[in-house]
Amino acid sequence: MTDHALRTLRQHRDLAVLAAFPFDFDLDRAAHGHVEDVRLASGGPLEVLAGDDTGGTYFRCADGSVLYADSEGSAGIIGTSVDAALEILIGLPGWHDYLGLPPADGEEAVLACVAETEEEIRESYDIDAERAELRAALGLPERSPVELIGLLHCALLRTEPDHVLLNDEEGMAYRLLDGHPRPPLWEPVLERGRADLALLRAGDAAARAEVAGDPVRRRLVLRAAQFDRSDGDLALLRELLPREAESSMTDELRLAAVLVGLHGDPADLPLLHEVRDTDFDTHCGLGGIPEPGADGAELRRWARDLDASLFGADPADEPESTWTDLAEAQGLTELARVTLIRRLDALTVNQSLLRRPDDPTRLDPAQLHGLAYDLERLGDFEQALRVQRLYSALQETAWDRVSARRDLARLERETGRLVPASRTLAALRGILGVPDDGTLEIPGLDVPGDTSLAHWREVNLGRFVAREHYALARALAGADLVEEARAVLAGADAIRAELRGAAAQGLDGLAAEVAERIGDVSRPDVS
Repeated sequence: MTDHALRTLRQHRDLAVLAAFPFDFDLDRAAHGHVEDVRLASGGPLEVLAGDDTGGTYFRCADGSVLYADSEGSAGIIGTSVDAALEILIGLPGWHDYLGLPPADGEEAVLACVAETEEEIRESYDIDAERAELRAALGLPERSPVELIGLLHCALLRTEPDHVLLNDEEGMAYRLLDGHPRPPLWEPVLERGRADLALLRAGDAAARAEVAGDPVRRRLVLRAAQFDRSDGDLALLRELLPREAESSMTDELRLAAVLVGLHGDPADLPLLHEVRDTDFDTHCGLGGIPEPGADGAELRRWARDLDASLFGADPADEPESTWTDLAEAQGLTELARVTLIRRLDALTVNQSLLRRPDDPTRLDPAQLHGLAYDLERLGDFEQALRVQRLYSALQETAWDRVSARRDLARLERETGRLVPASRTLAALRGILGVPDDGTLEIPGLDVPGDTSLAHWREVNLGRFVAREHYALARALAGADLVEEARAVLAGADAIRAELRGAAAQGLDGLAAEVAERIGDVSRPDVS
């Protein structure tokens, strides 16, 4: 498909007016933009094409697809090109009513729904004549409602992961326009592993060598074998286990050892010990393996205990980070990113999802820490910053609040938010009890009995905090924000003055370097 129809609309005012009413594709509304600033999670470009009378907006994406966003926070791909989207808009003027009408309902149900909607439209204007006129002028084919709804739903399924729309200010993702849940992340992630496992079980020698030597494919096959267990896999697992040890200690190495152990063959104990002794990390990570001479029941008991506590046979029970990590390893970066963003959105809207199982009156922000790490690893510092703000706000002890705010200031600095970063560090100094005038207060007084910061001056926390102050002061100077740089430098020096022993080592030179940098920036240019 091409964008021939769009060019025709832009060249012929009478056709553009007809497209605007009654088909609600109004080119004039493009000048107003969307109801709020938006961007794609993938970072791809968006071009506003048109709008409708409900506040919705039609965007063109880099691949030519048309993304429709309504004014209520939902968005989805409605065509693979502008021509394809216009086919649907003109052929199905009531298309909004069909978003929940899957083609699988059958031709009779689809036609009945379309007939009911269009009969209501005909009470206001002659949709049939206008549709025929615009189709002919734009050179669009006449398709049946059943075919058009099939095309619409195929397009909607392409929304994730590459065309997910975000509110630019808050970073939250728009809901899917059709509202239909997508397959869980583990399904597309395991697809390659399942295919490879089938090849290996069929005795494909070439595939066996390729999978064994490819760290990513090997991990995926082991995960596929975890959820599709077979008594005939033992020879395959025996081969993959030592090859996985070449990657040192991984979750999949432990999984391979467990899958071998579940067969309960004591003849595998020498292999398991050999793998365990690969290096220091594997020796620590594979502890508890029964000693050589143990019987099969003891080996199977060890494997079952680990399987029950760490693995299991249901992919839905695996931590989401397992699947986002494996998605990234396969190059499915956008799929991993969207999964993490939607998880963050859910936690932001409903913090009760963070309740501690053992004490529902308290929240456990630990999963937020992992979420921030995963997003930062994907290079999405904006979303990592969103997580870190929430994580920082939920910390209870003074130590945790200082540590979280130090990471928050770092992310603010790395995303160019230098002034907010200096405010974050000022709040951090207040928790430490190191105000800007250099006088010392007792930290943690806002939480009775909190002594978590009693030794911050002697440990790495104080050192890390000081280094972040100096990094921000340097960045502020580089941005020509000299007064702000001096204020942060003063805070850094006040913290450095309190540090003792190893925590203070190496900071004097850093302080002098940053002070000189600020001095260079603040000196007038006499040339």
